[in-house]
Amino acid sequence: MSAAKRLVVCGGNGFLGSRICKNAVQRGWDVTSISRSGAPKWDAVTSSATPPPWSHKVAWERGDILRPATYAPLLKGADFVVHSMGILLEADYKGVLRGQESPISGLRKAFTSAPQPGNPLQRGVSVKEGGPDVDIRPPETREQLTYENMNRDSAIMLAKEADGENASAFVYVSAAGGAPVLPARYISTKREAESTISSEFPRMRSIFVRPPFLYDSSRPITMPMAAMTGVGALFNGVTGGIFGNLMGAVGVKPLRVDVVAEAIVQALSDEAVKGPVEVPQIEELANKAWRSTMP
Repeated sequence: MSAAKRLVVCGGNGFLGSRICKNAVQRGWDVTSISRSGAPKWDAVTSSATPPPWSHKVAWERGDILRPATYAPLLKGADFVVHSMGILLEADYKGVLRGQESPISGLRKAFTSAPQPGNPLQRGVSVKEGGPDVDIRPPETREQLTYENMNRDSAIMLAKEADGENASAFVYVSAAGGAPVLPARYISTKREAESTISSEFPRMRSIFVRPPFLYDSSRPITMPMAAMTGVGALFNGVTGGIFGNLMGAVGVKPLRVDVVAEAIVQALSDEAVKGPVEVPQIEELANKAWRSTMP
């Protein structure tokens, strides 16, 4: 009998990440989640505050995605690594935590000119040389979460550490597109992460899952938003997609969060899957995962 696969999910306590962990546990994998807070606040990601039975089979570890030395030891022996983190809005993270800055302020910042340093590989960031306190954010953006350091740089450095530990596959949860209310840098930094990871770490099978808007009844706020996105997708289809670039993710039909989680675990299991995975292939992978559970 072959040994169980070992999966590490950075962002495993989130809306999508927790379901990736669930699906991997159901396959008998050894699963570790890494996040700043450890285990999820269950009523924030499911319909109950009580931890589900499967959650007791996950190692809920603490680590800072912006400080690679805090999570690097947890990658040892990992077969698969997943990056399931990112931000929609830029903001002074300390100000948000203290209630001193609103999302509106974060949106305003995102559309203003700000320092956009190169990725950490270009800047020569070295975890080993920098010691445990090295932060991948450059000094000019140290006090602010940006698309560059969260959507791009954290993924690149996680991929670098995963490759160094000889992980066989790496999943980066990217996005189907941006949206009219978000600046172009939201999606461009995700595409930059994809490009850098695929070119810099060719030994590792890299998978770039590009989900649309995700919803689930356990998070009621997502239901009407999914309905609106569905209308946008229908309009995009009726018009032949001529407004696709303008609408971005708003023009792509939404998916249940469990569908994407199932697809990600199936993609890791299938050695033929690599590179960008768009919405149609996400659905195909989820269906394949569902069929594999049938008697």
